[in-house]
Amino acid sequence: MNLQLKNKIVLVTGSAGMPESIGHTLIFKLADEGAIPILLDRNERGYEYQKQLEEKGIPSNFYQIDLADPNQIEDAINKAVNQYGRIDVVINNVGVNDGISLDHSINDFMYSLKLNLVSFFATVKYALPHLKKSKGNILNVGSKVALTGQGGTSGYAAAKGGVLGLTREWAVDLITYGIRCNALIIAECYTPAYENWIESLENGEEKLEAIKNCIPLESRMTKADEIADTILFTISNRSSHTTGQFLFVDGGYVHLDRAILPFK
Repeated sequence: MNLQLKNKIVLVTGSAGMPESIGHTLIFKLADEGAIPILLDRNERGYEYQKQLEEKGIPSNFYQIDLADPNQIEDAINKAVNQYGRIDVVINNVGVNDGISLDHSINDFMYSLKLNLVSFFATVKYALPHLKKSKGNILNVGSKVALTGQGGTSGYAAAKGGVLGLTREWAVDLITYGIRCNALIIAECYTPAYENWIESLENGEEKLEAIKNCIPLESRMTKADEIADTILFTISNRSSHTTGQFLFVDGGYVHLDRAILPFK
């Protein structure tokens, strides 16, 4: 299926994660569709990813910024528009489950909100004039933690809950401009960061198997490819009448009755 993303200017935050992370997978999937990914992240890996994209014949730019700083976001977006003339899609992908709990300071909590929630608002705010011109759309990457809780991560949970609220609010607020806004919610996706967490545990392999056994469909972790593929479809014109939706790519983890698990 042709997703009609060729030459679309797609702004992706949190796009310089480790190889095979969701952000990394996403930008190269976009490139495979002929889209032009604009990378916003604080990690210098982005420079290498930009080089790799250009070697594939895809123009791209990486802006190394702190996404917790709205001024840096505004500056990066202005630079991107000056070069490419427009923005067609915003994908708010940044997310750090930083473990900021009730034991942490108010300043720690506020920084978690700045990175994981305020950055979404700032990116959309500064890209919005350009999205109005292009009748573009917004995709926010969320987390099951907003709906299920996790324990020990108040900042991340509050931020991701806010992301879902903003998704519905923006879908209503921007509908008169023909701008769609959706959220994709991730549960247990096996990324390099997830793998590092498993390896940090004494009983990591046992823990991983226990998590897999709680995932109804095929008792396996979601793959970054599966997340990216759903995002690409949702931002494309093939999904042109979808807005205000929370899309779950989680093997049924959040919603399906656990009673089915022993009978697989």
